[in-house]
Amino acid sequence: MRKALLLVFLIGLNFSIQAQKFSKETIDSMTTFVEDFKLEMEKLSTPKSIKLMAVGDIMMGTNFPNESYLPPKDKGPFDDVNIVLQQADILFGNLEGTLTDKGENAKRCSDPSKCYSFRSPEFFGKYLEETGFDVMSIANNHIGDFGSIGIKNTAKTLEKHNIAYAGIFAQESTIFEKNGITYGFCAFAPNKDCVKIHNLTKAKRIVKELKEKVDIVIVSFHGGAEGADHTHVTRKTERFYGEDRGNVYLFAHTLIDAGADIILGHGPHVSRAFEVYNNKFIAYSLGNFCTYSRFNLTGIKGYAPIAEIEVDPKGNFIKGKLHSAKQIDEIYPFMDDKKRALKEIKKLTEQDFPESNLVFEQDGSFSQKNEN
Repeated sequence: MRKALLLVFLIGLNFSIQAQKFSKETIDSMTTFVEDFKLEMEKLSTPKSIKLMAVGDIMMGTNFPNESYLPPKDKGPFDDVNIVLQQADILFGNLEGTLTDKGENAKRCSDPSKCYSFRSPEFFGKYLEETGFDVMSIANNHIGDFGSIGIKNTAKTLEKHNIAYAGIFAQESTIFEKNGITYGFCAFAPNKDCVKIHNLTKAKRIVKELKEKVDIVIVSFHGGAEGADHTHVTRKTERFYGEDRGNVYLFAHTLIDAGADIILGHGPHVSRAFEVYNNKFIAYSLGNFCTYSRFNLTGIKGYAPIAEIEVDPKGNFIKGKLHSAKQIDEIYPFMDDKKRALKEIKKLTEQDFPESNLVFEQDGSFSQKNEN
């Protein structure tokens, strides 16, 4: 491809040098040829489809309140799932905590052992880069666990490891390019230090501004009530312990109408349904994915789905595949032969969004049923 583009450059350069020797008609003809050739080269360099993979909450271990909550050093967090994750063109996850070597706990806790604040060492960032994460949300209820220094160091660590991020006031959105496609990303949450999920006017503005500059807009949200009793999308405002956790259905549809192409949800710590709305994909919650220690992983809370989404260069949904992984206690995620995440999300999708006509196959593949 570089050789082809170099050829275009040389043709154009030679044309500029020789232009004075030709008639206006010849010059116009040559100009048209060069421009058409450049357009064809651009078409060839643009992929026909993009494979995005998305996972839920990631907290690879914490040294707060002490180092007993850190994993052993003989294994990487994603070793048992990399065979799937590293097939992605774009890989997304929600960083549920901080990456910082400094900072004091910002929460009021009389007993630190019962205080859920997550501080992963900065060197854990290398695991994210080695696996191939391209973009991460840091809009959630744990990004502020260690105050402003924790937020700043998390951002610096992600930048050091070439991972795009968004969701805080200092970085409401971001733009990155990969394989000839330009992506815009923004993230929202109901929590302090984050761009608010409740402010739909601002959220729409951010999405519209991104859409003017990029090929595909990806939106992440942290919202919805938590736990095994909250697996369904209610299409109403959800509250949890008195906190307004947003109307995730209204949020997702509103932002797609504003120009978003892919919506990725997390926050409930359980899987929720998938939906395709106006040819755009929505995952309402991807649950827990890599949450070592300090998380309740019993039952469905231990399901760790990997959503593989194939879209065209304009962000329209083509097809997908749900890869089932699982977590148990203090064990990093591993592929689940029983495909429990697939069965759960298939059931919820059929119950909550039958109008999407999504059909799931036994191998996890899913697509929209042709109504004709």
